[in-house]
Amino acid sequence: MSTVLSKNLKKFRQQKNYTQEKAAEILGVSTHTVSRWECNTTLPDVTLLPEIARLYCVTIDDLFKESSTAYKNYAQRLASVYEETRNPEDFICADREFKRLIQKGEDSPEDLWTYGTLHHFMMQYSEKNAIALFDRVLDMGSNADTEIYWKTKVQKMLLYSQIGKSKDNIKVALAEVQKNANDAINWRCLITAYIFDDDLKNAYESFTKAAGRFPNDAIIYTLGGDVCDKMGKTKEALSYWRKAVAWDSTCLDAKYSMINYFCRIKDADQCRRLLREIVEELKNSGLDIEAEGEERRLKKLLGDLL
Repeated sequence: MSTVLSKNLKKFRQQKNYTQEKAAEILGVSTHTVSRWECNTTLPDVTLLPEIARLYCVTIDDLFKESSTAYKNYAQRLASVYEETRNPEDFICADREFKRLIQKGEDSPEDLWTYGTLHHFMMQYSEKNAIALFDRVLDMGSNADTEIYWKTKVQKMLLYSQIGKSKDNIKVALAEVQKNANDAINWRCLITAYIFDDDLKNAYESFTKAAGRFPNDAIIYTLGGDVCDKMGKTKEALSYWRKAVAWDSTCLDAKYSMINYFCRIKDADQCRRLLREIVEELKNSGLDIEAEGEERRLKKLLGDLL
């Protein structure tokens, strides 16, 4: 019978500074049983292996490896696994364990540093995959699904702006407008790119040009209203949002922008009306979960305003 398991059980116990009595107490077995495991006289019941692994801050596989080390805690062990594999499922396991550690108040500065590092690694993974997925949608073109195509454009630009690449958004959007100025989506992207870069002057100029070309595009007027709002031109902003809703009553973005404005001026009646319209629209579209979320938001919003 292999002695790897028995040797590891003794090594891990000693690395954790546990006596046989302490390990036995935690595992709910006798000291004699722990001694027999470490002497390779008997083997632990297979159902106990997860508890033993957790006690010694290793994985079950580690128990049977020739060279394994007990970590300071189980979260640190799972973190090392994720750092090696960069597998999202391993991140989820480590994330769950770190949360448990923090909730119990047993986290150390090293634990928090390690946990933050894991999120940093996962952020890089998510960023790379998000861009790849967005590009797959964009490669299909707007003919497949115009609304999804536009939403994907915006989401990718938002991501780029959050990682310090807002100038890249502007460069790409300008090139697309120059290539095809008769595509409303290209103008929407250009206005959005300037908004994300906080370049309100160019955003407003692009909006006025786009509005002249596409006078019935609700999204362009929604963006124009957002730009004006940021510039302090509230009356102009309201007129553009209202135009957007007049041309497309399902233009929720314009309604959300108006809600944010009316919240600032504490106009509860207008907020209530717009949120109820949004809830009704979501329900009509079969988006019950989203509708329930907005109803909860309505109650909280009115409570804050009244």
